[in-house]
Amino acid sequence: MTAHHKMDKPDRRNRLDAMRQGLLGTAMDRPDGPLKVSGRATYSHEWDVPDMVHGVLVRATIAKGRVTDIGSSDLLKDEAIHAVITDDRLLRRPAQGGADEAPPQGAKQVDYFGQPIALVVAETFEQARHGANRLTVHYEAAGNAAFDPEAPDTETDSPEDDQLDQGDLEQAMREAAFTVDQVYRTAGHNSAAMEPHCAIASWDGDKLTLRGSYQMLNFNINELADALHIVPENIRMLSPYVGGGFGSKLGISPEAVAAAIAAKEIGRPVCVALSRPQVFETTMRRSETRQHVRLACGEDGLLTGVGHECLVSNLPGEEFYEPVTQATHFLYGGKHRKLGIEVARINRTCGGSVRAPGEAVGMQVLENAMDELAEAAGIDPVELRKRNIPERHPEDDIPYSSRRFADALDEGARLFEWEKRNRQPGSVREGDWLIGHGMAGAARVNILSEAKARVTLLADGSAVVETDMTDIGTGTYAILTQIAGEMLGLPANRVETRLGDTDFPAGPGSGGSWGASSSGSAVFLACEEIRKKIAGKLGSDEADLKLADGKAGTDDAARPLAEILNGQDISAIGHIEPGKTLEEWQQATYGCYFAEVAVNAVTGETRVKRMLGVFAAGRILNEKTATSQCYGGMIWGIGNALTEELVFDNRDGHIVNHDLAEYHIPVNLDVPQIEVVLLKERDEWASPIQAKGIGELGICGAAAAVTNAMYNATGIRLRDYPATLDKLLTELPEH
Repeated sequence: MTAHHKMDKPDRRNRLDAMRQGLLGTAMDRPDGPLKVSGRATYSHEWDVPDMVHGVLVRATIAKGRVTDIGSSDLLKDEAIHAVITDDRLLRRPAQGGADEAPPQGAKQVDYFGQPIALVVAETFEQARHGANRLTVHYEAAGNAAFDPEAPDTETDSPEDDQLDQGDLEQAMREAAFTVDQVYRTAGHNSAAMEPHCAIASWDGDKLTLRGSYQMLNFNINELADALHIVPENIRMLSPYVGGGFGSKLGISPEAVAAAIAAKEIGRPVCVALSRPQVFETTMRRSETRQHVRLACGEDGLLTGVGHECLVSNLPGEEFYEPVTQATHFLYGGKHRKLGIEVARINRTCGGSVRAPGEAVGMQVLENAMDELAEAAGIDPVELRKRNIPERHPEDDIPYSSRRFADALDEGARLFEWEKRNRQPGSVREGDWLIGHGMAGAARVNILSEAKARVTLLADGSAVVETDMTDIGTGTYAILTQIAGEMLGLPANRVETRLGDTDFPAGPGSGGSWGASSSGSAVFLACEEIRKKIAGKLGSDEADLKLADGKAGTDDAARPLAEILNGQDISAIGHIEPGKTLEEWQQATYGCYFAEVAVNAVTGETRVKRMLGVFAAGRILNEKTATSQCYGGMIWGIGNALTEELVFDNRDGHIVNHDLAEYHIPVNLDVPQIEVVLLKERDEWASPIQAKGIGELGICGAAAAVTNAMYNATGIRLRDYPATLDKLLTELPEH
């Protein structure tokens, strides 16, 4: 039986609050935690598949052109080499998240330096790697490759759906009491997930089993089937544990298709694992950006004009572009508005979704500009933001769903003791260190995605949850266990959650911060249906049913579930779909950051001394995992502010820093004591469980709090990210 619900109207029942089991929302430990820390959780490269051989991808050493010849004959004389795969079905790049179809194939056409063009298969990984390095490849290079997105001769286009010209911004700027008119730049980023990409393919006749590290199996199975020209029904994908994704594993990627083709050709299971440089080269990058921001306000600080025009980049023909202005459309008011995105077509690694696409870089720049406006107008930065929270969407004229933005700003200022901050830039010093304080707002769009989940109440009174939803470290195993336990009156150790298997009902996938609220709603609906069946067996209404401690009944009496079930299981599938509430209300999550930094007046080194984040994201399903997500986002924000930058060589387009030695993510000594506060909230428009997404909110504006604090410490405005010490040195005051 299936319980289907389309979110066409707000759900004000608050069923989960009425259960009173004390499980949901707590900081319950992850059920999968002991498996992971003891090495018993099987990640993509760790499956023990008999008779398995290994493949290594061969990378292109030009940025644009064609492969004219691959000299494999000499290599195949080596008995250790089983095959050199040059099949036209090989992928040139990964699929974008949610593509649901194969990305561009035919690897003989080269679009960027490092693109996979072949696969060498050998008995061991070392032999395959050696073979890939020995393979002779001849090219016909094109002479018109483009590498610099800001070069005057680089081709650009402007997506029609992302251009807004409302009112007269030029007039608003002329008539304003205070304005900001600045250009900011952010660097490109790589997801740099802890687990490198890997796929193990094995065939049984026409049936393919693919074990890999992927975020969205509901789409990935169709993308893989389309690439291989087979039906999805002949594929089973397994991703029970994923060692981080951040967008890099949203779509099916080259190693999966290559492994499947090779396994079919040689008749043995094939494992294709990427090295760290290959991960950097063949997975999605976040585009660098150039952002022209204009803000206009009156003497009272109320915005009259907002301009946010951006240049991003991607490969020719790619539809995806970084949605930089996503939060600018709804966060602050202002009658006169001009927002737009321009896409430069260059031959760099494919651009795609990296944690919080759009807001991760758009919010940090918008919040830098708001800080500049606050200074120009002589208004406290917290107060300026509060004054400009609009009553209705400033462009679409629709209401907001739950929105505790002002509450977050007030609570953050109180906890940080913002009133004691340094008010005069460059005026506080501790020895050689200049001390500064900064803050920024946070916002991330909220999405409910279609999801299904099966819940089975077993005859012994325990429960099993099944969905192909993945857990990429976000806490899905814990959250779905808690929802089922809360609804069915079971302790966590009586609920087993199974994930990452396409034989299970299709979940929403891990991406866009929609996983917990969407898959959680599906589990909720399935449990509601099971509750109805139990109530029917007891001759009572479901609303009067009380389930607790493995027993069911009404106020008068309770009986063990095993006794009521009488040897029979009860199974139901929950099916949630987004509806009118997503279209008719502006849904988002909100928060803010406060940071204290120290900048060395001699060397320009910046240290973040403390950082606070306050967030509101609907019902918090697990306090520990939600807090952990915010920690991670804020730490990434420190990286965005100070160190992270993909560096490309504009002579040939290759990534210069394609490993973790040179791509500088924050490490232990870079990260101060971080405090996260989660505000209580229920969003009845967002989902039946009143939850919203929190996986990406923690990064959306975090970098701006750091760089605003750096300005407060030094009096130096840096508008070119990352804010490395070399950009500070020449401007630092005499010491």
